[in-house]
Amino acid sequence: MLRVLSISLGVCVVFLACSRIEHSEHAKVKQSNESKEKIHRQSQERHYPSLELCEKVRDPYPWESGYVGLYPKITKEFFRCKGDSKHLPHVKEDIPTQLAYDCGGGVKHSLPIQGGKEFIYPILMDLLNYIQLKMQAPVVITCGHRCPQHNAYSDGSIYNLSSKHMIGGEVDFYVVGFEAKPLEVVEVIVGYFKEKEPYKRMKEYEQFSRLDHVKLNVKTPPWYNKEILIKLYQKDEGRDFDNQHSYPYLSLQVRFDREKNEKVTYSWEKAFHGYMRY
Repeated sequence: MLRVLSISLGVCVVFLACSRIEHSEHAKVKQSNESKEKIHRQSQERHYPSLELCEKVRDPYPWESGYVGLYPKITKEFFRCKGDSKHLPHVKEDIPTQLAYDCGGGVKHSLPIQGGKEFIYPILMDLLNYIQLKMQAPVVITCGHRCPQHNAYSDGSIYNLSSKHMIGGEVDFYVVGFEAKPLEVVEVIVGYFKEKEPYKRMKEYEQFSRLDHVKLNVKTPPWYNKEILIKLYQKDEGRDFDNQHSYPYLSLQVRFDREKNEKVTYSWEKAFHGYMRY
C-alpha cells in the first residue's frame, strides 16, 4: 500500500515539474518576440470630438407635481363614479312599480373612453385647479362622471336623462370655506377666461351671458360663454344622492370642445357604450 502511494506521489511531482518547465519556456519565447514602440501625439490632436456637458433637469416625481398651491391637483381620478352596490334600492320616479339599483362605482367600470383612453374634458380640471389656486381653498367634487345606472339611481327625473355627467362633460362641486358664497366662485371662473391663454381677447370666451329664457331646474339664470355653462343650485335645489348637503353648489357643463372644434352634446351611444365594464 505504501509502495503504491509513493509511486503516485512521484508521478505527480514529475507532471508538476514538466508543467513549470513548459510555462517557463512559453514565457521566454513570448518575451523574445515582443516589440515596443512609443506612441507620439500632438497636443491638439483629437481622435474623437469633445462632448459638451450640460445639466439635465430631472423630471419631477409624482408627489412633487401633484399639488396646485397647497392642495392636491385635481385630475380625472377625482371624477370617478360614486356609485356603490351597497346602496339600498329605491322606487324609480318614472316607473313607481320598479326599483332603482346603484352601480358598483369606479371599481367596476371606467371613466368615459375617448381615443382609447379614459377621458374627462380638460377644461373642467383646469377650471377647478384654477379655483383652488386663486381662492386658496380646496375644491370638493360631489359628482363627476356618472355611469347611466348611477345617473338613474341618483336622479331619476326626466330632466336628468340626458345629463352630461354620463359623458365626462359635467361636474358638481363646492369650495371649502365658500359654501355660502358661490357667487364669489362664479367670479373666479369668469376671471379665468379673461386671464388665461388662448381665451384672452376672444369675445366669445371672455364675455358671459345669462340663460333666462329656457325652462330650467334652477331659479338662478346660469352663466355661459362659448365653452362652458355655470349653474348655481341653491340649498333647496338639485338635491340628489350625490349632493346631500345643506348649502348651495355649482355645476360646470362643457358646451364646446375646442380641440375638435365641435359642440359637446349628450347621446345615448356616448353614455351607454362609451365606457368599459370590469
